[in-house]
Amino acid sequence: MNRPIFLTLWLAGIFGSIALIPYALTLQGAKLGTIQLPFSLPVVLALQIGQSAIVLAIAIAAGLFFANRTGLGTPVLSAWFEGEAIGERVRKFLVPAIGWGVVAAVAILLLDRFVFAPALVPQISQASSPVAPAIQPPVWQGLLAAFYGGINEEIYLRLLVLSLLVFIGKFIAHRANGEPTSVVLWIAAIGAAVLFGLGHLPATAAILPLTPAVITRALVLNGLAGIGFGYLYFTFGLEAAMLSHFVGDIVLHGVAPLFL
Repeated sequence: MNRPIFLTLWLAGIFGSIALIPYALTLQGAKLGTIQLPFSLPVVLALQIGQSAIVLAIAIAAGLFFANRTGLGTPVLSAWFEGEAIGERVRKFLVPAIGWGVVAAVAILLLDRFVFAPALVPQISQASSPVAPAIQPPVWQGLLAAFYGGINEEIYLRLLVLSLLVFIGKFIAHRANGEPTSVVLWIAAIGAAVLFGLGHLPATAAILPLTPAVITRALVLNGLAGIGFGYLYFTFGLEAAMLSHFVGDIVLHGVAPLFL
């Protein structure tokens, strides 16, 4: 395992965890007021950051293990620490990564507003219990939270999950040189994207009852973006997926609230 790459991703992930705190506190503010915390809030937050640091260390170490054995990984960081120029590597994915982040975010907003929102209105009105009103955190909190999406979620879902799926898949189908086939890469990208969608269900459940339509919404909206992030990962590297995810979250949580 490349220690400088591990340390860079680990410190970035810890920063992402800290950057998410204001956003998460705003979303959970009402709930926090109804429960008795075992310690003061600053202590609880410090313990959560420490826990995140441990989980990140495990995820990064395992992710790099699988990535290094499947031809995946962090080519920009690898070149940087080896003293090579990285400008050309970055230029290759800059437009696709930024472009997909924007396109995915706009597609999510349009699908949610014109497809899923109208379909969910009858379910919300017929719910047996009142639906919690949606909380919109301030834009600055959304911008900070984008670091968590771009860094932490890509570490967990692309570096770890997608690399693991490819590592398993290449034993089933691989090229003559031992590299995974395109089919394996795409199946792994879709699998990681599905998990990405499912991972958003707990947050969705705080707002809406988990009906089939609500679950479908979470899978489609988040999975759509995740497939693109997966493609960027196995084509250009983790850095491209991180940039694209970060840009998408900036549009969703930083730009869109200013106009919607």
